[in-house]
Amino acid sequence: MSTVIKVENIGKQYRLGQVGTGTLSHDLNRFWHRVRGKDDPYLKIGEMNDRSVKGASDWVWALKNISFDVKQGEVLGIIGKNGAGKSTLLKLLSQVTLPSEGNIKIKGRIASLLEVGTGFHPELTGRENIFLNGAILGMTKVEIKSKLDEIVDFSGVEKYLDTPVKRYSSGMMVRLGFAVAAHLEPEILIVDEVLAVGDAEFQKKCVGKMKDVSSAGRTVLFVSHQMGIINQLCDRAILLKAGNIFADGATKKIVDQYLNLDGNDAQFIYTCTPENLKKENVITEVRPLNLKGEDTSNFSFEESISMQIVFKANSQISGLKLGVALTDNVQNRVFTVVKDVAEFKKINNTYNQKVIFQPGMIAPNNYSFIIALFVPGKQNYEVVENVCPIKIHDDGSKLALFEGQNYGSLIMKEIWEL
Repeated sequence: MSTVIKVENIGKQYRLGQVGTGTLSHDLNRFWHRVRGKDDPYLKIGEMNDRSVKGASDWVWALKNISFDVKQGEVLGIIGKNGAGKSTLLKLLSQVTLPSEGNIKIKGRIASLLEVGTGFHPELTGRENIFLNGAILGMTKVEIKSKLDEIVDFSGVEKYLDTPVKRYSSGMMVRLGFAVAAHLEPEILIVDEVLAVGDAEFQKKCVGKMKDVSSAGRTVLFVSHQMGIINQLCDRAILLKAGNIFADGATKKIVDQYLNLDGNDAQFIYTCTPENLKKENVITEVRPLNLKGEDTSNFSFEESISMQIVFKANSQISGLKLGVALTDNVQNRVFTVVKDVAEFKKINNTYNQKVIFQPGMIAPNNYSFIIALFVPGKQNYEVVENVCPIKIHDDGSKLALFEGQNYGSLIMKEIWEL
């Protein structure tokens, strides 16, 4: 496949709080350098755009040293935390703004949907804006007319087609904007996070349309915080961090890296205090593990969850149980499992036990655990609550299109009889 986008060492610098350099002499100096074909003398000043740290400079690099290629027909996901530079990169690729340094080479016609109402004139009707966008893309009136019925049908705003778009809701605006961008046959389609504004039914239509666009040999660049859709739609992903490319490769691998950017934080591992170690019945350590036996707080929907539980207990207590309960992000109990302590093997006065929860049943969400040593109906010897916070994310299952919707905490393995 031929390369349709080639990005070479681009960077984008902004000055905080001001337009221009701030002084007439600096503006003239910048102009004189540009006339002579020299670099902007003020671009060397500045630091990377880390919003969590107060910088010493008024200049920040939103992007720095970005290089990558995109092949024809490729669906590329661009992911990263807020402020990583995703939207800035798409604006540069869409030629909304120019890079401060580096080069971008693009082969083909681009259609972009970067924010609600992109390219729309608020005083014009939906119909007029369709023709306006088509003209901007270089299409003739005849070509636009041939696509008009498809665009209107896809957007679902036929009733309001002759109403000024300033009266549209944000959802209607996105519907029409995506329909126009996807149906006017661009060689390259660039879509930012705006699809999150639409409902689940419309998101499903958009994902299907982007698949159709890519299968027809066109290129799609897609930014989203919905990892399920990224996994489902994209063959390749780029992870941005603080304005740099942190990783580039197969989608699932890059999504896992994104979800584990803060994976060194050990707060998801529970350890008891030194004072509690003196107790006869005590839960000393609990840690969530992935399939490789590594400590982690991030799990795929299609991945088993292991809990390593270390505890001390008086084996002479009749009926002593170990209980493990999962609670969701609003502390509702999802399920509880219970096991007799007498069935466990004790080594040096300590029990070291692992429990494994099967994949594909716990819905994507944030969860935590309750671990207890108790005799049912009689006494709780040790209870630790809200420990080992974990996140289960969708890796492209059929539920990905409903990401952000409340579809419960358990996904049942159902059988349909027809």
